[in-house]
Amino acid sequence: MNLKIYKRSQGKNSRLWTAMTLFLVVAVGCWKLHLKLQIQDNVWLHTLVPAAVCAVFAAVIYWLSNKPVIADFLIAAEGEIKKVSWSSRKEIINSTLIVISVVVIMATGLGLVDLGFRLFFSEIVNLY
Repeated sequence: MNLKIYKRSQGKNSRLWTAMTLFLVVAVGCWKLHLKLQIQDNVWLHTLVPAAVCAVFAAVIYWLSNKPVIADFLIAAEGEIKKVSWSSRKEIINSTLIVISVVVIMATGLGLVDLGFRLFFSEIVNLY
């Protein structure tokens, strides 16, 4: 296992946040494992097993984040994110208001259609 950081100066943010997120998922899983193993009276069992699992996964995450194929992908992904032109605050507010308006109009329309079907089937056909 190579312990050198692959292309140290490239893709720092994407590799760091990917590794931290993966480790957070592993840490929560190890905490849940710790809580499950507390049923046992053996303190060593419910303490060292989750710690060992967490340490093994931390080593795997470190190894994966420095594996050339994965690191190159994350470096390229960070480069592409830097090229994205993000919408302005005004555009986001306008788009959000349009989406909310369309959802309210569609919900009202579907509610009226549902009410119409309910009245039709309850009064005319007597199936309701």
